[in-house]
Amino acid sequence: MPLPEWERLTVQGDGGHAPRILILYGSLRPQSFSRKLAYEAERVLQHLGAETRVFDPAELPMLDSVPASHPKVQELRALSLWSEGQVWISPERHGTITGVFKNQIDWLPLEDGSVRPTQGRTLAVMQVSGGSQSFNVVNALRVLGRWMRMVTIPNQSSVAKAWNEFDAAGHMKPSPFYDRVVDVMEELMKFTLLVRGRSDYLVDRYSERKGAAEARALAAAAAVVEPTS
Repeated sequence: MPLPEWERLTVQGDGGHAPRILILYGSLRPQSFSRKLAYEAERVLQHLGAETRVFDPAELPMLDSVPASHPKVQELRALSLWSEGQVWISPERHGTITGVFKNQIDWLPLEDGSVRPTQGRTLAVMQVSGGSQSFNVVNALRVLGRWMRMVTIPNQSSVAKAWNEFDAAGHMKPSPFYDRVVDVMEELMKFTLLVRGRSDYLVDRYSERKGAAEARALAAAAAVVEPTS
């Protein structure tokens, strides 16, 4: 598969390093197909030149059951901050994403001090299904991505009858489903190269600039000390 043409997509000052991609999946089953798809996506991304991390959701406590200082929570948040793009993969359960996947997103705050762990990062969404093809999960993931203020790419992947799409080694068999995964990862790489180095500007909002200016004006007024006679 051809590699992205970096010189056509990068901007001066974007760091010049390999795009940093975090992959999240949504099942704890020993034979999890979302995990298998996560590692398939990682292999494609690495071939395309990305630096990747796959987060293991095992032992991540339920939201608010432990302090945010818990090691697994800190690991997840650090990886999100490290990333420039993310891949979200969930099985479909009862027509939507799994609790395992949602718990990971819920542990990522919209804002932590002045830092937003997901804002401005690119996002690719994929799902696996045990039966016929569905788009319930990728649609739900797009809603989450918008809420987390991420740049979600247009393409997506939904792997139907996932039990029939992987070989004994856990690799995807050649098929149109595999081709779509490659399409999605290639598009994520291109968008990540385009967005990084520009993300602060792209997600800058008039309403927030206005609010910040008003807050500065109030702070300045509060700092004025009336002269004493």
